[in-house]
Amino acid sequence: MAEELESVKEQEASSEEAPGAGASICDMAGNPVRDSCEKQGKLLGLLYGTAPGRAALKILTKPVVSKAAGMALEHPVSTVAIPPFVLTKHIQMKDFAEEKFRSFNAFFTRPIKPEARPIDRLPEALISPCDAKLTVVPIDAETHFTVKGADYSLAAFLGCKRLAKRYEGGQCLIFRLTPDDYHRYCYPDDCRIGKTRRIEGVLHTVNPVSAKYVKVYHRNTRTVTMLDTVHFGRVLQIEVGAMFVGKIVNHPHGEQVARGIEKGYFEFGGSTIVLVLERDAAQLYEQILKNSENGAETVVRYGARIGTANPAKFRGDLL
Repeated sequence: MAEELESVKEQEASSEEAPGAGASICDMAGNPVRDSCEKQGKLLGLLYGTAPGRAALKILTKPVVSKAAGMALEHPVSTVAIPPFVLTKHIQMKDFAEEKFRSFNAFFTRPIKPEARPIDRLPEALISPCDAKLTVVPIDAETHFTVKGADYSLAAFLGCKRLAKRYEGGQCLIFRLTPDDYHRYCYPDDCRIGKTRRIEGVLHTVNPVSAKYVKVYHRNTRTVTMLDTVHFGRVLQIEVGAMFVGKIVNHPHGEQVARGIEKGYFEFGGSTIVLVLERDAAQLYEQILKNSENGAETVVRYGARIGTANPAKFRGDLL
């Protein structure tokens, strides 16, 4: 009996030592962070968790609906939604250049002041390509990965079984952007840009509530770009569209780009960027891994360091 009591005490102590355990979103220190989309999550729970809601989803997830929503947000009248959005989402407008926006979408895709999102230039730094809530998941020997209890095939996600095999034993870094995030994204390292493939699909929400009902990373529209990086080997950067996202906009670039150069942006809505890394390409910060193991996402910022490269992957130049 004494041994059982001691075991319980050890488990309680262990849970106390795990910051953020049970939280859905944490900061880089493991402290719980307020979920700006908590009310949205409850509404989506009704949408995905009821028969009438799922019937409505058959219409709401069609790309034409998101396109129509995007067109509405381009209209000048949509600017009336800007002040309440800034207030409720606690947007720090001091980080952005002052200007009069012609539409809500112009506001939503506004560029940020460079000093508000400095890029970590140290060669070994793995940076976040965007503002987001990050989850890191391993890719197993069968090239599958698990997100919020849902099993995904990397081959189905990438649309190529042979390409998926290359990343066996690697990692998926899932950056979920919510409407309050800055919706522009960058290249994570100096790299040579390879092929880009667009995979057409529907547009489910990327809010975690949908994971119980839909495999969004198999079904949503996405673009897959191969990056031959200097410090992390061959990285895949995937932009995933989501419900009411008007479009994924990727800028045209030359063959080579530097770390931190803007790759593109999402129009209105919550979206996701996924970086797929080869085995042992990088070591993520321990707290990010702990948060992910506890089922919590970690708040990260565009250009900020989230881990370090494996020196064996260093190339020093572009081949």
